Amino acid sequence: MNAVNEPIAIDVVSDVMCPWCFIGKRRLESALAQVTDLNVTVRWHPYQLDPTLPKEGKDRQRYLTDKFGADRAVSFYETIKAAGTEEGINFAFDKIELSPNTLDSHRLILWSRADDLQDEVVERLFKAYFIDGEDLTKSETLVRIAEDAGMQSDLVEQLLETDSDLDKTRKQIDQAREMGVSGVPCFIIDGRFAIAGAEKPETLAAAIRHAEATRTNEPA
Repeated sequence: MNAVNEPIAIDVVSDVMCPWCFIGKRRLESALAQVTDLNVTVRWHPYQLDPTLPKEGKDRQRYLTDKFGADRAVSFYETIKAAGTEEGINFAFDKIELSPNTLDSHRLILWSRADDLQDEVVERLFKAYFIDGEDLTKSETLVRIAEDAGMQSDLVEQLLETDSDLDKTRKQIDQAREMGVSGVPCFIIDGRFAIAGAEKPETLAAAIRHAEATRTNEPA
């Protein structure tokens, strides 16, 4: 099959505890609505904003104070909240009690790919954390999200009790950093163009069209 006949792949490098990644998802959805004439597929890849967080997570206020300082954290998140409102996201930062280690969330996203349910799982993870303030370090939270998305929740529950795909997930995160990804979201379009940050839908749509226009007939 020639490259021009394959879908345009958008590889999104993201972390579920990153509010800009949630905003980026909304903007990507708006961009895709502008290019419905093109064959596009979206794939989600793991990243950790803070891989040093313990498996059980860390008190969010303590985490933010340690990372930004109390005053700076408040202004920083007010900016994000305003950007979210523009995209229809009502961030409820006051509900979040814990900053989670997101490795298990990324494992869930990895497993959901086999069922073509990545988008559904990513959406539910974002909502659980940023809208409902749920604890993403708890396996019961992830199992329920898997079930709601249409996955085999009993299998997910069993896998979460093991180290299945932990090394694979860490390796993928390392590969993203080696590729030069230093912040998220990062959108890699057709394996050729990278857009860093939650850019506006028009920018993403233009990049997708550019990728389509610059394809060749060489074998993929």
